Amino acid sequence: MPTIDALLQRSRELILAAQAPSGAYPACENFPAYAGYSWFRDGSFIADAMSRVGEVASAGRFHDWCARVLAARSDRVDGLVRAARQGDTPSIDAMLPTRFTLDGTDGSSPWWDFQLDGYGTWLWAVHEHAARHGLGLERWQDGIAVACDYLAEFWHLNCYDWWEEHAEQRHGSTLGAVFAGLTACAASPVLDAGRRERAAAVTSLVRDTLLKDGLTSDGALAKWAGSNAVDASLAACVVPYGVVAPGSEIAEATLARIEAELAVDGGVHRFAADVFYGGGQWPLLTCLLGWNHLAAGRPDDARALLDWAVAQADADLDLPEQAGTYLLHPEHQAEWVSKWGPVARPLLWSHAMVLTLASELGLIQNQPPKDHP
Repeated sequence: MPTIDALLQRSRELILAAQAPSGAYPACENFPAYAGYSWFRDGSFIADAMSRVGEVASAGRFHDWCARVLAARSDRVDGLVRAARQGDTPSIDAMLPTRFTLDGTDGSSPWWDFQLDGYGTWLWAVHEHAARHGLGLERWQDGIAVACDYLAEFWHLNCYDWWEEHAEQRHGSTLGAVFAGLTACAASPVLDAGRRERAAAVTSLVRDTLLKDGLTSDGALAKWAGSNAVDASLAACVVPYGVVAPGSEIAEATLARIEAELAVDGGVHRFAADVFYGGGQWPLLTCLLGWNHLAAGRPDDARALLDWAVAQADADLDLPEQAGTYLLHPEHQAEWVSKWGPVARPLLWSHAMVLTLASELGLIQNQPPKDHP
């Protein structure tokens, strides 16, 4: 088993080395379906981890890239908003994509593209980064405004979830990301009063909708409205998205369901019906659950989950997207290997979440900011 110190150092160096000159973080450079692309969702969690461990310039370059990508699509978003306010419902194909090439273009290969959570997660992450390091938000102002307008107008639409599935549903973790992003916008010093007021109003609607329509029969957050299933991504609605407080009844019910139904021998699955590569355990979700346990006052549980994630590293100290030890549906593994080859490794988001949980546990001595912008 690798030592945690060695993996933490490897994770930091890997993310720095992989970051594109544009500032984008590639999801996984050697996985066919991911190569050459950056996701706002993955990248925002990666940037947040790098911000936490003192890599201020690296995180800032990612936020620069996001802001440029959004500002370049300002007219497109304005047109979508105008059409919506005239009573038109835009098609999925008209909406912003969920991933972009490393140079910021839309890309040409088809994907499951209409996802709102990445934009909410970025708004949360860029505001957290600025607050953490005492930075002004002006350099990201134009992108923040575009993302705020986009989410405030379209938050209520069904879309694909974190896992790029079920575009016909309204997903709990997506609403959580929108809530976090618009909460940041409601207090953002670089947005005008009108945008801040609208963000605050929509934030209340999002939370009310999630807590009214997005609970299971036993009071946990649901995978989507009307479902009685849970999804490990729902832990993010507690920490870091903050829809419900750590230790609250809803938070505890949600974490209990995730632990009971999706955690096996220390690793966490995505959801019970997962067939992707057979449905293995994801280090990033294991660390997310650990982050939530720590916030609820259970550091020993959090450390145990971190140790499991660290143990998934190979001899090169690379972490996979998912581990294949316990598969929910092993009969489906071969079809994905045939389609895309072995599981993605190293996945930067996995490494980032190890950094985040280790930092939260006080296991990382933050470095002085390097090349402070």
